[in-house]
Amino acid sequence: MKNPVIGIGLEGCDPVLLEEWMAQGHLKNLKKVRDRGAYGRLSNKFPYSGGHADCFATEPLWGMALTGCYPTKTGFWDAVRFHPETYTVSPDKIYHQPDYPHVHELGENYRVITFDVPVTRISDKVNGWQIQGWGGHFPWPPSLSKPEGLLTEINQKYGSDPLLYKDDGKWWNKQYVKWVPGAIQQSANLRARICCDLMQRQPWDLFLTVFGDIHAAGHDLYDQSLPDHPLYPLRKKEAAVPNPLLQSYQEIDEAVGKIIDNLPENAYLLFFSVHGMAPNHTDVLSMFTIAELLYRFSFPGQVAMGAGKAGATPPPYVSKPIRKGWGGEIWRTMQANPIQKLINTWAPKRWIRSPKKGLLSPYELKRNEVAMDWSPTMLYSGAWPEMKAFAIPAFANGHVRINLQGRERDGIVPPSEYDALCEELTQVFYRLRDARTGQPMVKQVVRTRQLPREDQENSRLPMADLVVVWHEIPTDVVDSPDFGRIGPVTMNRPGGHRPRGFLLAQGPGIEPGSDLPEGEAVDLAPTILSLLEAPIPGHYDGKPLIQISTAPLV
Repeated sequence: MKNPVIGIGLEGCDPVLLEEWMAQGHLKNLKKVRDRGAYGRLSNKFPYSGGHADCFATEPLWGMALTGCYPTKTGFWDAVRFHPETYTVSPDKIYHQPDYPHVHELGENYRVITFDVPVTRISDKVNGWQIQGWGGHFPWPPSLSKPEGLLTEINQKYGSDPLLYKDDGKWWNKQYVKWVPGAIQQSANLRARICCDLMQRQPWDLFLTVFGDIHAAGHDLYDQSLPDHPLYPLRKKEAAVPNPLLQSYQEIDEAVGKIIDNLPENAYLLFFSVHGMAPNHTDVLSMFTIAELLYRFSFPGQVAMGAGKAGATPPPYVSKPIRKGWGGEIWRTMQANPIQKLINTWAPKRWIRSPKKGLLSPYELKRNEVAMDWSPTMLYSGAWPEMKAFAIPAFANGHVRINLQGRERDGIVPPSEYDALCEELTQVFYRLRDARTGQPMVKQVVRTRQLPREDQENSRLPMADLVVVWHEIPTDVVDSPDFGRIGPVTMNRPGGHRPRGFLLAQGPGIEPGSDLPEGEAVDLAPTILSLLEAPIPGHYDGKPLIQISTAPLV
């Protein structure tokens, strides 16, 4: 008889915080699993053609975790797709590559239940129940189930996830900050109750679910909770409890305890996270700073937003934003005459226009229903056809696209100049400094193509030509010796991703208190299959991290 396997993703749960708070006795249920089983860290990198780079974007990491493959095979590099024929972007939030199926697509021999697993689709290769979009962190998948009426039944019995479509608030929205901790607790409790219900309804071999609530907690509560965040001195006095993030971890620990209490006695239990959380160092840099830098690079002498005097002492962090959205806050820094600046700050949004060619206000983007209108990167999208290189929206590392002749509709960079431009931009990036500390901002710049027109032969390449990996320095203002100061600007989400994750497991044959070897997200799928005693596909890049049975390669 097979031992059932339950995998519970704690989305965005940081291993550093997990380890500290388990040791201090704050997370009693997870600590019991640690004492009874094995634990190890996950460390994630992307294998680009120009070298490996830290990977901590949610969607591609889930693609790796569920397929056991790197994006070099699947082509699932990011949650954003750029369309060179139109200079537009679109969300790419669901993995669709049939050649490399998800770990739970096991066919008729295994009974499976999946509940809110990111980037997945409803699949005919699953023998069992599938629910997606009851909840989950942005970008949200469509709300569907198989059988078709199951999600409707769940919503009628338990209600919908209070966080669905709502966990994108800003730290300066006092109403949101007051609401979100309670919504996180309610979401976690509902999910635990639904899981226990589904587990009892019919036998299963594999049960997969993901608590996206902890992801929301990491993004929204970090600045109120831990002193390593630059806004902590300003925000601590506003916190309703001593540590809101710790309280959310404790509430989620209590919720998963209900699931643990309802497990079959012989089950393997896996808790895991594909990435962690710490002070956000990428939103400002990857969604604004790099876009403004490339604008100045392409149009010498022009400054669009965030101008300042390089080398001067920066003013304090923006602590009282005015606009409701982050794009509006960035737009307030538009370089213009004093009257235009006043309009950008206080005018009704329907009056706000751009005084510079190619730039689009966040309000124009929203009216025209432009994809990812909330991202400051898109403020520059009207100028992309005239730029040598531009930033495309990214949730983690910075992504740079070369406006290449023969590939982009209006490409202006000849292929013969591609290598030199990539090298020039690389050096520009390496010269960036945090204006508050003088520290270098860029850890690594990686090329994703060896040849400029490699896309013609390989359709699974990433959208970016250059990937910029930042040092983990949360900042709002950067100095460039080449193009001046960029910022200060209003910071976005308080918490941001880190490439570290973890795997925590207990079950038959797992030694209590043992340590697992360091792994990667791609190792989760073969680990699950190994515990199921299911065949491990030969195309997997990952390996089992727990050796219990000898699953044959196929």
